[in-house]
Amino acid sequence: MKTKRLVMAGVMAMALAGGAGTALALGDGTAQTTTAAADGTGSVAPAAATAVTASTAGPRVVQPYRPVEIGQGAKMGLLPQGRQNYVVAWEDFASVVEQAKGYVGDSIRANSLSGGLQTDGDDALFTGAFRTDTVPSRITVRVGAGPEQAAGMLMLPGEPGWGTYYLDAAGAGAPKETTVVTAYGADGAVLATLSFEPFAAGR
Repeated sequence: MKTKRLVMAGVMAMALAGGAGTALALGDGTAQTTTAAADGTGSVAPAAATAVTASTAGPRVVQPYRPVEIGQGAKMGLLPQGRQNYVVAWEDFASVVEQAKGYVGDSIRANSLSGGLQTDGDDALFTGAFRTDTVPSRITVRVGAGPEQAAGMLMLPGEPGWGTYYLDAAGAGAPKETTVVTAYGADGAVLATLSFEPFAAGR
């Protein structure tokens, strides 16, 4: 299955089309293919992917390389190698994770967000990473004047200083207005924001 992922930091945006599980990551201003999945010994984690719902009480802590179902048949995995290194894969998650171990990841600025979008017909899937001094209590995605929608969040054990978010917007179609992603602290303070204009994406 072909995939395309667009990842932004600030106003920078780049896209890359490739095979199943490939992604574009922004690392020091350069395009990188990321893929990735195994446990800490290099073998594939035997547990089945775990479904996770959107959270308003902070990220769910997951083990490295563990596949987490994020909607539309996609699985997300976080890697301890690199900087803000994670993968989104529809097929062959183990291969995608293994390859991603050699990549830098998003490498986003402190107190900022990266963002990505995959579309397939009317289905949209938002994904990205956060890197903040304070762990977000919640992350939301808003398209145009629409409502803020709570995204699911994942983080590795300990205090890695980063994590990921995702929002399954099945049936919503590709955004036709500005998309704004916002990370909030427990006190409601804004920790980081990211906005991007409509773009063509697919998978």
